[in-house]
Amino acid sequence: MKILKYPHPILKYKCKPLQKINQELRDIVAELFETMYAASGVGLAANQVGLPFQLFVMNAAGNKEMKDEEYVFINPVILRKSGKAVDNEGCLSFPDLHADVVRSETIEVESISLTGEIQHFKWKDRPARIVQHEIDHLNGIGFVDHLSAAATREVRSELDDMHTIFEGDQRLGFVSIESAIQELKEYEQKFC
Repeated sequence: MKILKYPHPILKYKCKPLQKINQELRDIVAELFETMYAASGVGLAANQVGLPFQLFVMNAAGNKEMKDEEYVFINPVILRKSGKAVDNEGCLSFPDLHADVVRSETIEVESISLTGEIQHFKWKDRPARIVQHEIDHLNGIGFVDHLSAAATREVRSELDDMHTIFEGDQRLGFVSIESAIQELKEYEQKFC
């Protein structure tokens, strides 16, 4: 799996609910975790690797040895939010870019597990922030979409640089939007 970088259009894709859980999906989840750890991440959403479904993985500790910190969220829904907190965020799809983002301090989430069971979580602080960040991805929202106008101006040159690199990679054939969209549609037909 390859993590898509801003401004790849699939990062704006609104993911579809998963309709089937099978061994192929379990293999995808294992690969999502490996990709996340290889990039030193704490969360990774399906559309960040070109997959069209409502799925993300999280390990708030970011430590692959801590298997008890691994969580899989299928078709997640935030049921309740409370409080507000500001903290610095980054994203694997926005390398080396960090900014302060306001998020809810506490959230309640419902999702489906890899065994097909409904799971209910109450998260606070860092795990709550990660879950909100990843659910945003599933809705085609990047953390930069939460920035104030002033904060956006502060990171504008970095975003412009990412655009320039992405356009160059397209011209050189390193990025094919058409094949990524075709693959996304194939997975959509298979799982959604």
